[in-house]
Amino acid sequence: MVVRRLGGGLLVLWLVSILTFLLVQLIPGDVAEVIAGENATVAEVARIRAELGLDKPVLEQYVSWFSGVLQGDLGNSLFSNRPVSSTIIEAAPPTVIITLMAMAVAVVIGVTAGIIAGLTQGSWIDRAVSALATLGIAMPSFWLAMVLVSLFALANPWLPATGYVDIREGFGVWLSHVILPATSLGLATSAELARHTRGCVADVLTRPYVRTARARGASGPWLVRRHILRNAAIPVVTVLGLQTGRLLGGVIVVEAVFGISGLGSLAINSVLQRNYPMIQGYVLFSAVVVVAINLIVDLAYGWINPKVRTA
Repeated sequence: MVVRRLGGGLLVLWLVSILTFLLVQLIPGDVAEVIAGENATVAEVARIRAELGLDKPVLEQYVSWFSGVLQGDLGNSLFSNRPVSSTIIEAAPPTVIITLMAMAVAVVIGVTAGIIAGLTQGSWIDRAVSALATLGIAMPSFWLAMVLVSLFALANPWLPATGYVDIREGFGVWLSHVILPATSLGLATSAELARHTRGCVADVLTRPYVRTARARGASGPWLVRRHILRNAAIPVVTVLGLQTGRLLGGVIVVEAVFGISGLGSLAINSVLQRNYPMIQGYVLFSAVVVVAINLIVDLAYGWINPKVRTA
């Protein structure tokens, strides 16, 4: 199963590379004119276009670029002339840390609330969790980020409003800069997780094996852990894996709100500058992350339910 999933992931990455390369070609404007400047002559623009290989057919450009990708070379930035891979690696830590922290917030809040709501169906707790989950799904991350900044950085200066500090500067300082962006990004995902977890737990409670376990005297935490959570976990893990793409997309806006120089700002600047190699490298990097997480989710199925390994 792992080999099949891995092969499917590689096929997806190849298709993503084709689509990304073709879509980048449709971005309006000429990057050679941007690099040359406003007062550049036609000859100077043509020279820069030739140096960048933009005067070659699209297929030839793709083959040249993808050959480099297979060797670990994503090309160089059109403006800084630095390797794309090195630039992405340097910009990745804040984005990766905020995304992981957001996933932790989502799992802790969403799964816990969903389990409680599912176990107390029809109660005021269930209705409150369902209402808050619906509200959380409807709230954009950037709006929630601005609300959190207003409450915890401006009205009450407890946490910094902008910037990112490396963990080597001190754990407390680092955590204070991560809490707000991670929370604003993770709450929407926690709302989605809470809704799905609640539905899965409520569904499992109606299954015959749960009624049989209760008839045999199983109850309390043992019943929840052994019979309910294990069987309700697979759909929840699936939703968490699917939310990875949403987190990677949302972190771009969140980084802009908090003034964090990560992959989000790198992507925005690359689009504004028409920095084709950087755009392609960023999209391919994001695709690799999503495919890797989906592969981890598939492997988690076998750990949660060994019967899935033979499927």
